[in-house]
Amino acid sequence: MAVFAVDLAMAVLAVALALALRPWRAIGATGPPWAWVVAWATLPLLWSLDRQLGVALLPTLSGAALLVLMTGWPLAVLASVPMAVLAAVCGPLDAAEALHRAVWLGIVPATAALGIGAATRRWLPQHVTVYVMGRGFLGTGIGVLLALAMGVPVAGSPADAWVARLLMAMAEASLTAGITAVLLVQRPELLATYADRLYLEPRPRSV
Repeated sequence: MAVFAVDLAMAVLAVALALALRPWRAIGATGPPWAWVVAWATLPLLWSLDRQLGVALLPTLSGAALLVLMTGWPLAVLASVPMAVLAAVCGPLDAAEALHRAVWLGIVPATAALGIGAATRRWLPQHVTVYVMGRGFLGTGIGVLLALAMGVPVAGSPADAWVARLLMAMAEASLTAGITAVLLVQRPELLATYADRLYLEPRPRSV
């Protein structure tokens, strides 16, 4: 019951902040890009893949950091709500588990990715490589590792569990960085957190 209360409080706080930012203003009259819709629709499957296949040791993917890069933090957080509901109604998760995964596989990694993204813009050169490796790889890896360590149990001894968490975080970080690089080359407009004026035409850095 205590875990559910903590999860609910974290979710309510994050959703309230996301709503206050009114992120839907960034969506045009034609609606969100198709790639955003595909990413949103994929979350329930990623969060419940272990239950869908009946394999307890299967790594559970987050996808939240990539969603932050594509849509921004507020829309990524708001998307966690209907996706958790969908995972509970149509999938193998009960309401408490769906909320738990929405927080620790959605909101927490998304927030960590936001913080790391802000740090890279503040302290690192504004370059596309920094965007891909800093926000795509490092932001994803740290966010997923944090979520797995704090909210997602991993079977095995403590040492084996940490190795499993590290491998899972590195795998998702590599996947996110690869997708980010492809989008930068082919469809940069699908990345709401990217702009040519920031990364291709860097401003002089103040000393």
